[in-house]
Amino acid sequence: MTFSAQEGTMASEAKAQIPLATADKPPVAEVPIADTTEKSTTTDNSTSATKDNGLATTEPNTNAAAIASQADDNPINPPDFQGEVQTNNDLPTIETLRKIESYTVLDRDGKSHPFKSLYAGHNSPRRVLIIFIRHFFCGNCQEYLRTLSASVTPDALLQLPVSTFIAVIGCGAPELINSYIQETGCPFPVYADPTCRLYGELGMVRTLAMGSRPAYLQGKSVAHTVISGVVQGLKQVKSGLVMKMGDQRQVGGEFLFEPAGLTLDTPVATPRSEDDKKLESAIEDAKSVGQEGPKIEEKRVTWCHRMRTTRDHCEMPELMEVLGLDGNGAVIKDKKRWAKALKTRKGTGLSMASQMSRISIDAATHTNASAKA
Repeated sequence: MTFSAQEGTMASEAKAQIPLATADKPPVAEVPIADTTEKSTTTDNSTSATKDNGLATTEPNTNAAAIASQADDNPINPPDFQGEVQTNNDLPTIETLRKIESYTVLDRDGKSHPFKSLYAGHNSPRRVLIIFIRHFFCGNCQEYLRTLSASVTPDALLQLPVSTFIAVIGCGAPELINSYIQETGCPFPVYADPTCRLYGELGMVRTLAMGSRPAYLQGKSVAHTVISGVVQGLKQVKSGLVMKMGDQRQVGGEFLFEPAGLTLDTPVATPRSEDDKKLESAIEDAKSVGQEGPKIEEKRVTWCHRMRTTRDHCEMPELMEVLGLDGNGAVIKDKKRWAKALKTRKGTGLSMASQMSRISIDAATHTNASAKA
């Protein structure tokens, strides 16, 4: 069995716009190796020098020209990158969401679900944060979910005035979901998008650059994440899943789905009671005779963040703020990186958190007034 020395390298400096993709393909490895270097150099392949009758001339490198043309065709999500990706955090349009709502994701049992069913429907919370991770052997993303699990619990989400939940999507085979949940202790449902179609349509890109170390790694070294990924890969040799962890170059992001009208009225309860299930049965019967049932609440993305490197997830303080939770999450021992996490905001958009905060304040005021009376 052979191993790749590293997943890739960073660009030496960020360009003003999208970095140029390299023509080199990543080495094939039977066991995934996590990112192992924070420094790299880049090579300019845009021209090649030739000599004719003693005179030096330059000719365009057709390979590089083809890559540049390919990147120009799709400035938001070129097919491949090396270096920190200068992507954007523009909110997905309604047209994009309608296009991808029927795309399929797979659960831990291999059962398929429409993507829309994760954030909208009669049995869905009104607010759903969907976290797109990298491949299922990525030690960086696993540390992120461990920190998330210690910071945001299902019980804490249940205390919010508007029903809120979290779902996770990876780009590997669904057969690896159970071991992934066991490895990370993630209390939220995990799904798989092996095709990476959702990643592409939502503007997430591909790169092997590591970027700066985030606070959520909690001091874990590069060697630690490398060894963790290798060990997990070795465990899957007998099962034949060692090469089905997902695209090692694909990076993810975080997307918050909320009611399109940003209204706090008519909350949808979850889970459904027996009466709700009977109502749904009646709705299906009505549809069979041509009558329309209650409409499903439309959702849109109100806040999002796309990763630029392989360890560029949104930090916990920002995530807590967007969700409307009190506090900043699990405190990180690295004071320097924790201080940066407290003041840095990566995402774009405006969630319902501020409205929810006002509801909580009004409720607390009313309770205090009642107690005094």
